Amino acid sequence: MIDRKSDNLATSGLLDTDLVSELLLGMRLVGVDYRRMELSPPFAYAFGEGDSRAKFLFVARGSIALRAPSGVLHEMKAGDAALLPRGGLHLIGSSPDVSQPCTELASLRREPLCSMVSDIRACDESACSEKERVLIFSACMDFDLGGMHPLVALMPEVMRVGTIMVRYPEILPMLEAMAREVSQGRAGYAGILARLADVVAASIVRAWVECGCGDATGWIAALRDPRLGRVLVALHREPGRDWTLAELAKLMGASRSVFAERFLAVTGMTPVRYLTELRMRLAAQWISRDRMPIETAAHRLGYGSHAAFSRAFKRVTGRPPGAIAGEARQDLPRAAM
Repeated sequence: MIDRKSDNLATSGLLDTDLVSELLLGMRLVGVDYRRMELSPPFAYAFGEGDSRAKFLFVARGSIALRAPSGVLHEMKAGDAALLPRGGLHLIGSSPDVSQPCTELASLRREPLCSMVSDIRACDESACSEKERVLIFSACMDFDLGGMHPLVALMPEVMRVGTIMVRYPEILPMLEAMAREVSQGRAGYAGILARLADVVAASIVRAWVECGCGDATGWIAALRDPRLGRVLVALHREPGRDWTLAELAKLMGASRSVFAERFLAVTGMTPVRYLTELRMRLAAQWISRDRMPIETAAHRLGYGSHAAFSRAFKRVTGRPPGAIAGEARQDLPRAAM
């Protein structure tokens, strides 16, 4: 049921922001491995090959050239930050001509600063002064958007802070704080840096969603449609409910046929398919990340039998839920950036 607050928001034109807030509640973007890196030019390093986890980069001093998997070059100066939402092979160099072959960043020696933060120093102190060395803070991140997972494929391979700074000036003080922490090395700076990186990365995602960057198609177009957006919020709030087409059409305020046609046109799938994929993405996260028993996940998502749930899970993900659960139990350490 739509409450009075939602009706007021729809009337005032603020419902889009409310929908983004609702759906961002399920977002989990947390760094699992952080690096403070001090590098002497010239250098060229590769990172992220075979790793689909998100990466975050912040340049505290100097400048770098970042080459994305597509080959597009991004020049980053002191104070610049970028989120790489889909991971993959990236190159960083002290000059724009950075290309393969490069030294693997993971091969450099690391000194632990705290439980999740390490220090990398690949610098020749006799060859250049401290001011000439490039100082970077990086993070390898678990990027879990929950029900917002369709957004990942729509995101650009490199999301730069500079492109959203004008509209979201509150990010600037956080970047300035990061610059101070990474440069001064005060007591406890590693932990503070890690938390700041998490917040800045999440802010980049939020700003991109709110701005509707790129083509406003599919899932983003649904967010921009207040009437259809009500349906999305309802599905994400109660994914285990036995929704009927009539109930969803009523939420939108349309007939069943008009609702079904509109939903398919905007999202590219039927309401039943959308709900099934949402359920299976959530189940995969619960089973893998939270180690939830398969039976519990199935029951929470409205499945009365283990067999029916397993068939739906394999149909959507291509793998049986038992395989996901087995990998979670093994809890093998993954290579970091």
